[in-house]
Amino acid sequence: MIVLGRIVAPFGVQGWVKVHPFGDEPDAWSEMPQWWLAAQPDAADTEWRPYALQQAAAHGRGLIAKLAGVEGRDAAEAIDGYYIGSPREALPENAADEYYWADLVGLEVVNEEGVRLGRVAALLSSGAHEVLCVRAGEQERLLPFVAQVVKDVDVGSGVIRVAWGADW
Repeated sequence: MIVLGRIVAPFGVQGWVKVHPFGDEPDAWSEMPQWWLAAQPDAADTEWRPYALQQAAAHGRGLIAKLAGVEGRDAAEAIDGYYIGSPREALPENAADEYYWADLVGLEVVNEEGVRLGRVAALLSSGAHEVLCVRAGEQERLLPFVAQVVKDVDVGSGVIRVAWGADW
């Protein structure tokens, strides 16, 4: 399962929820007929439950959505905080130079001088842009995921090349 975002609050009184997407282009999610929800996506016993998507719409920097079976504010409050995911085969195709966060986690990060900076442990959404959380042992670096820093992403070979000093 690829984690796409998280439900952050009920929206209104008819069972709609407000969604915080992890990454860009959440409008494409409205084309998916079904979303899967889980309370803890990283737990070994995670159970993803499918919900038919009735409607979704852009709302600020996120989305609002109405899921089948979520009727009324109380039901929306019951799934507040749940993560939204999808099997990879149900996701829309990425355009060139677009990546799902799950594809980036675990990739090795190397700077232009060939110095290994660590591996992508997570991505963070800062509002302005996404941020790579790169770890090497106890050291952690936060690198903006922008064209000025990220020079090349090669998911196939498992490497991200960046313009970033080893001592920064």
